[in-house]
Formats: sequence, structure tokens, C-alpha cells
Amino acid sequence: MSLVDYSTARQSNGNARASRVLNIQPGLWLAWGVMLLALLAAFAPGLFTHFSPTEGVPGAQRLPPQAAYWLGTDQLGRDLYARIIYGASQSLSAAVAAVAMGLIGGTTLGVLAGAMGGRTENWLMRLVDVLLSIPSLLLSLSILILLGFGTVHAALAVGIASIASFARLARGEVVRVRRSEFVEAAYGSGGSFGRVLWRHILPNSLTAVIAFAALQFGQAILALSTLSFLGYGTPPPTPEWGLLIAEGRNYLATAWWLTTFPGIVVVAVVLAANRISRQLAGGDA
Repeated sequence: MSLVDYSTARQSNGNARASRVLNIQPGLWLAWGVMLLALLAAFAPGLFTHFSPTEGVPGAQRLPPQAAYWLGTDQLGRDLYARIIYGASQSLSAAVAAVAMGLIGGTTLGVLAGAMGGRTENWLMRLVDVLLSIPSLLLSLSILILLGFGTVHAALAVGIASIASFARLARGEVVRVRRSEFVEAAYGSGGSFGRVLWRHILPNSLTAVIAFAALQFGQAILALSTLSFLGYGTPPPTPEWGLLIAEGRNYLATAWWLTTFPGIVVVAVVLAANRISRQLAGGDA
């Protein structure tokens, strides 16, 4: 191929990539927008509201959505919009910690099992099978009861419950890559186990695991909200999305907004995380 042909091919590939970026589905842009807004609210809630999430206004109990209070107020006169915004910090930080724990712990187990094989793989994967046989919510509740209630312990429980899923996926990816011709060629050229694992197996195995981590981020938000809804997560008056839904369930007939708006936020963020995970997995644009 001549230099001119090569330059033309590169320009054509670049135009194709740019066209793909411009033609990204609106749903994906919306998903990234929702996720970025949620993260910004978690790290800088003061940019979105000047109301306190824990202090109520006398005489402003259970006001419906209006100009002064965009999403209404709760039974103590606290601005619901402010509580949702500040609740993002609790919900998202705990979800990030849970996913990080599952990603690190599960990937380590999966990589060891897939790369070493033999008895090590058998023992580790039997442990993973035992963990997978227990419903994740039941396992999280069991761990949380042993550790005690609270946001940190809830994140720890959800993270431990997700280790098995990460381990199973990581092991499968490592086994797939380990049997590839380029890995066998790396061993044949004198590469050591550690060098081949670090330079060839891991970089080609973690793409699916990272995409799964984005999916687990949404699942972690749901799990943490469920634990808070049941009373095992963040204690009041600290706002957390699951706790907000639980606090408003007694007022469904007279103050529908107390559960509706936090529920919509949870659903929107979880759907956004799922949509982004599909993009990272390469399923579609």
C-alpha cells in the first residue's frame, strides 16, 4: 500500500469513527447526561439547591410541588428536591464502593482461577458456585445483620454479594483469552507466566468485566435502596434515595410526590447505567 493509499484509508476510517460518534442514539446521550448530572449532584449538591436537606420549614409540611418547592416538601417541611440532590451523595458513593469491592475481589479470584487452572480453579470456582447459589439480597442482608446497620456496612454487604458474579465472568474471559493463538505464541517465545498474564491475558480480558461493572453499578443502587427501604441502610435524617421512598410510603394517599419523585430518580439512574454498560460492552452505539 502506498503512502497516499494509507493516508486515504486513515482519513476514511477517521471519518467513519466521527460519523459513528455523531450518529449515536439520543438515548445514549440522555443516559450519559443523567449519569453526569447524578454524579455532579453527588459531588457538588450546593450547585443545585440552597435548601438544607435536614432542616424543615415551620408550616411547610407536605406542600405539593410549586414554584418555591419544585418537588414539594415532606412531613417535616423539608424540601424534597434538596433531599434528593443531597441523597445522591449517599446512594452513589455507596454504590461506587460496592462495585469497586466486587470488581477488585471478584476479578482477582476469577483471574487466578482462569490463569492457574487445575485444583486452584476447581476450589475457587466451587466457592463462587456456593455464593451464586444464595440470592444476592439474602446474602447482603445476612452480612449486614452480622456487621451492623449503616451506609458503610450496606456498601460492604452489597460489594461482597457481587464478588461471585465478577469472578465467574473474569474467569470465563481469562480462559477464553488463554486459549488464543497469540497467548500460546507468547509462551512459545519464552514469556513467563506473570509476563504473559500481565501483558496479554489481562488487557484482553477486562473489557467485558468493566462493562459488567457499569451494569452492576445500577444493580448496586437498587440493592442499596432496597436495604435502606427496609431500614438496614442509611439512618435518618441523612437523605438517601431508598430511605426517601420508605419515609413517603405512609403518605401515598395525601402526598404522592414523596415516593414518586425519588422512585423516578432511582429508575432513571439505573436505566442510564444499564444503557452505558451496553455501550461499553460494544452491543450498540
